[in-house]
Amino acid sequence: MEEKVIIITGAYFGIGEVMDVETKKMRREVAAMEKEQDQSQSQSIIQSDSVFSLCTDLPYLNSFLHWTYDPSLATVQIAYRQTQVDPSKWVSWAINPTSLLMSGSQALIAFQLSNGTMKAYTSPVADYQTELKEGDLSFPVSDLTATFSNAEMIIFATLQLQNTTTTLNQIWQSGPVTSDDKLGMHETSGPNVQSMGLFNLLSGNSGSTGGGSGSGKGPTNSKITKRNIHGVANAVSWGIMMPVGALIARYLKVFKSADPAWFYLHVTCQTSAYIIGIAGWATGLQLGSQSPGIQYTSHRSIGIGLFCLGTLQVFALLIRPQKDHKYRLFWNIYHHSVGYTVIILSIVNIFKGFDILNPEKKWQQGYTAIIVVLAIIAVFLEAYTWYLVVRRKQEAAIEEEKMPHGMNRTRGFNNGYDARTNGRF
Repeated sequence: MEEKVIIITGAYFGIGEVMDVETKKMRREVAAMEKEQDQSQSQSIIQSDSVFSLCTDLPYLNSFLHWTYDPSLATVQIAYRQTQVDPSKWVSWAINPTSLLMSGSQALIAFQLSNGTMKAYTSPVADYQTELKEGDLSFPVSDLTATFSNAEMIIFATLQLQNTTTTLNQIWQSGPVTSDDKLGMHETSGPNVQSMGLFNLLSGNSGSTGGGSGSGKGPTNSKITKRNIHGVANAVSWGIMMPVGALIARYLKVFKSADPAWFYLHVTCQTSAYIIGIAGWATGLQLGSQSPGIQYTSHRSIGIGLFCLGTLQVFALLIRPQKDHKYRLFWNIYHHSVGYTVIILSIVNIFKGFDILNPEKKWQQGYTAIIVVLAIIAVFLEAYTWYLVVRRKQEAAIEEEKMPHGMNRTRGFNNGYDARTNGRF
């Protein structure tokens, strides 16, 4: 016996047969079952007498999809439901026949007009600068209606599919409505750029680009992988290895026993960070080219700037003057200034990346903890190395005073100079 999902004024539940709801016995049974129902979001209510065979919780924007698929007629009846919706918001659910992109999607739109009535219509999305204007889709749509009640907006429709595939690309969205009933641009970060994925009409399995479980494969998982590579590679290289390399150069060279090992450690650390960072940077450019309508201008601009400054630092090593060269001081000033600028911009851009990718809080908290630890280490080493430098100067001065007048003054001068250079140059 086919199991159906029945949505009746307060709960939906699976039964094998629809009984006469007018009898007192059925009323008692319904009341008992309602009381025992799990109160999770997936079992929230659609105020309708519609019957759907399958439903799924969508992982973003408090959304759910209910549907019944008829293979013989190639039709699917859907109810897209979004909860916690403000009256000044529009919602949409779309199918893209060709890809998991906003451009080319065939959308169902619903929102509440300023007079309190609901408007539902279809809108083909041709590009990323769309205004969601009304128009016919690439497939027939019938029975299109929408409801809004108790902060819950629902779109009902029947779709006439044009191909035989049972796995579809779905995109769902939400954005603001202006006072003159115009649709505004949705957010371009967080859940609003993760709300897309695949779903199977027969099994009910679904997947999202944001990492939802299910049958999402191919382009979905590929994009997830690229985003993860971009984030991890840049956080490790620009955000951790670069600061560590700077700490090595600034503080280890004060210790005479670490010379020249500190230099090779510094070069190895920064070169490795640069190579890994280039891989993360290139992955970010590729992600941007695959999402032409989604622009993170500041994040992208800082990333390009970091690549240019990092490349200058690498090539600057090829023209590094000798220690006693008259231009070495100016080279040091340039090298240190660009290096510290890269570190500061890297940390700022990584936190911008966290805002864009919107991962679990533990990742941002973990990176923050690493930066705090490195900052504490830097403060301690800064104080300690200055102490060493001052002590060496004092020892050099005492040694010079002990020498006979006029004897080996040059040596005393050089000892003081060595103390300073070992400390800071």
